[in-house]
Formats: sequence, structure tokens, C-alpha cells
Amino acid sequence: MATETASATGTGVPTGTTTSAERALALGRAELTLLGRNRMALYTVLLTPVLMIYAMSSGARKLDLSGSGMSFKEATMTGAFGYVLLFVVYCNLMSVFTARREELVLKRLRTGEAGDLEILAGTALPSLTIAVAQCALLVTAGMAWLHMRIPARPDLLVAGVLLGLALLTPLAAACTAFTKSSETAQLAAMPVVMVSMLGSGMFCPLEAMPDALAKACSLLPMTPVVQLMRDGWLGGASTAGTLGHLGAALAWTAVAVFAVRRWFRWEPRR
Repeated sequence: MATETASATGTGVPTGTTTSAERALALGRAELTLLGRNRMALYTVLLTPVLMIYAMSSGARKLDLSGSGMSFKEATMTGAFGYVLLFVVYCNLMSVFTARREELVLKRLRTGEAGDLEILAGTALPSLTIAVAQCALLVTAGMAWLHMRIPARPDLLVAGVLLGLALLTPLAAACTAFTKSSETAQLAAMPVVMVSMLGSGMFCPLEAMPDALAKACSLLPMTPVVQLMRDGWLGGASTAGTLGHLGAALAWTAVAVFAVRRWFRWEPRR
């Protein structure tokens, strides 16, 4: 006898005998539908990274990269991964989590079968998928149109992208604690975005910065992620340096997860 599966009222998420993966995928499909109906969100995830890469590359032409060991093209393309992660994942998810909280969607979902992790992962799934696709497109475009070398260490490149997703998703969720509405979420995201773009090696590689400034910027959350992705494409990383970047990225991810568990709000504060 086939087992019937009921649906949670108003969510479209099946309940009953579904697995965690099925519940997360159902939430992801619903979120993707909402994303397709929101032109501003589509602009953020599809066009903003491209525009930022173009704008920052124009400014980066004036930088002295002689001490970094990278060409202008290499510095720009490898830094572009960071722009994709920041805008497609961090900025977009801050708006999404805030909007779903204010609409009481998150509160209703918690009354069903889905667990907290499933709700957050399912809500983030479309943004994460688009970010991965755009990173793959960057590699393809770099090799096909700009005649860049193939990634020297694909494992490090993939690890950097995955750690970036794992870091920025809970970081976006945690930062919604300081956001009262989806309209102000983009403004609230700007401090992290600007500091990361200017200090984490996306615009100016750490190797081209003064030593004191480079040491300070190496402590930022996105710096180890950007360094891993850059080392993955260009190669030349030492084992000690790679382990250091991996450890720092994992440590920041743990901090972000702790912040979600401690401060994330599932319903509006009245």
C-alpha cells in the first residue's frame, strides 16, 4: 500500500515520511520560484557580480602588482570568485532570510516536520546553486576567452568555493539579527561586503599590500577563502599556507554557525 504524504499548509513542503534531503529540496524549489518572480533579487544574483567585476577591474589597472607575482588578468579573475560569493550568497540571503522571517514563513515552517538546518539549507539552496554555476562559468570564461591557464589545484579551488558557501550562508543568517526589514537588508550587508572586497584580496591581492596591512587583512573572514580559490587556480601554495587557510576558514565558519544558534531570530521581534 502506498504511503500518503501530506503537505504543510501554506508552505508547499511535504510532511510525513519524507527525508531531510527531500524536505530541503522542496523548500529550495519553492524558494527558486519566488526568486524568479523577484526582479530585484534576480538582478542582485545575476548581474551585480558581473558589474562589480567590471568596475573593480577598471580600478585595479592602476595598482602596482609587481610584488604579487600575478598579472592584472590573474588577480582580477581569481578575485572575481569572491564577488560572486558575496553578492549571490551573502547579500541575497540576508534579504531572503529577513523577508521570510518578517512574513512569518520561518515560524510556520518550524511547526512542521522540517528541522532548523533543513529550513535554512532549503531556503539558501537556489542562491548556493547559482553561485556554484557562476564560479564554474568564471573558470570556463577565463580559459576560453582570456586564455588563462587551467586550474593548477582544482581541489583547492573547489575547497575554497565550498568553504565560502559554508561560511557566508550562516554569516548571512546571523547578520539578519541586525536587520529589521528586507528593505534595509542590503544596506546592513554593506559593511561586510565593502571590508571583504577591499581587504580580503579581491580588489588588491595581499601580496601587493604593505606587510602590516596584509597581516591585518589576513584576519578577515573572507581572506582564507579568497586565498584558497586563488591558490587553486594559480598554484604555488605551500602545504603550511594551505593548511593555515583551511583552518582559518573552518574557524570562521564555526564562529558563524555559533552566531546563528545564538542570535538568529525565527520570527519578528514585536
